[in-house]
Amino acid sequence: MTKHDPITGRYVYLTVEGIEYRVYYEEAGEGIPIIVGHTAGSDGRQYRHMLCDAEVTKNYRVIAFDLPYHGKSLPPYGVRWWEQEYNMTKARMMAFPNALSEALGLDRPVYMGCSMGGHLACDLASNFPDNYRATIAVEGALRSAEEYVNVGMEGIRKEFDNPNVNRTSIGAAMMLNISPYAPEENVREIQWEYSCGGPGVFAGDLYYYYYDHNMSEEEARAIDTDKCMLYMLTGEYDPNTAPSDTQELADQVPGAKYWAMEKLGHFPVTEDYTKFREYLLPILAEIKE
Repeated sequence: MTKHDPITGRYVYLTVEGIEYRVYYEEAGEGIPIIVGHTAGSDGRQYRHMLCDAEVTKNYRVIAFDLPYHGKSLPPYGVRWWEQEYNMTKARMMAFPNALSEALGLDRPVYMGCSMGGHLACDLASNFPDNYRATIAVEGALRSAEEYVNVGMEGIRKEFDNPNVNRTSIGAAMMLNISPYAPEENVREIQWEYSCGGPGVFAGDLYYYYYDHNMSEEEARAIDTDKCMLYMLTGEYDPNTAPSDTQELADQVPGAKYWAMEKLGHFPVTEDYTKFREYLLPILAEIKE
């Protein structure tokens, strides 16, 4: 018998900051829409297990999209993008899920993102609470750890956008962020995804992750969880966003909910989805109520 995943994929055209982008997305399920955002330098393939989880898709329409320059979303046609340095900004990062939601006619979807997508969940709850019924920050925090921020974009590009550093090396470097309990097949999948990225894209994503996302305590305290509930999940083995970093954010947001995830690291959705869903399913059940 032929085996298929219950996933459909297609392209949608989104205009952001006056530029038209051809954006690829995959979806599965029906019910409450939930947009899921990938990590820096990767793409929506990270959510393939969630898209195939019948327990999720019976109540949720899961939509995983590739940001432009990532996965199957090419750089914008008609723009001389090769003459520009790619940097992802906070404004642009927020604009893409907003534009996708509008284009697909979604009614106050949930947003869930990991790593830079986790930071984005916080920024969306702060800046667009009327657009989302809830956001889920996976590996999110007020800001990235100072030890990484202090490297500077010049240092980041030297490390990750260097002709002497190939994509295989970048994929291998991701092992530093993965829980030692993750099955090897999953680790290899994360490495593969990171080995497929375009030149300069991972480094450019880190502009948002390390610098343009910098939420103040005052901004965090102003998040209205009655309008847009903020949930937070962070793996105990994440060296980039430690559980204590997310706890710092959770302490500032009135009504927010946070769980540290045992035996998971920086890529929990891909590292071990079976373990991750133990934390995710109760959140989705609560949102559905």
